[in-house]
Amino acid sequence: MPTKPELRLGSHLAPGLAAVALFCVLAFVFVTSSFSAPQGFPDGANITASIGYAMFNIGAGDVPAEGFIVAFFAIAIVLDAALDGAVMLAKRDEREGDGTLVPERGGFEGGEE
Repeated sequence: MPTKPELRLGSHLAPGLAAVALFCVLAFVFVTSSFSAPQGFPDGANITASIGYAMFNIGAGDVPAEGFIVAFFAIAIVLDAALDGAVMLAKRDEREGDGTLVPERGGFEGGEE
């Protein structure tokens, strides 16, 4: 027969209370903060060209850009390369070093069938 849940007091109670307190603080900050009205883009502005101009520090774009766009793209490229490298390193070979198939990976112990 199931029993009702009981509150266990102990050392694990402090992290839970800290999480609830942090949630309350963040909820208060988000609810009471005010944001300015969205600015939007001018009519007929070419956003893609403005990003390209910002990457090469050319001030010819329709939309004013910040200098962090280049850093954003550089970090994105580095993280993409790191992810590709991790996938390449995580791949397992079908064969062991001596050329025989590994039984645990679906191979046959006596060689090919």
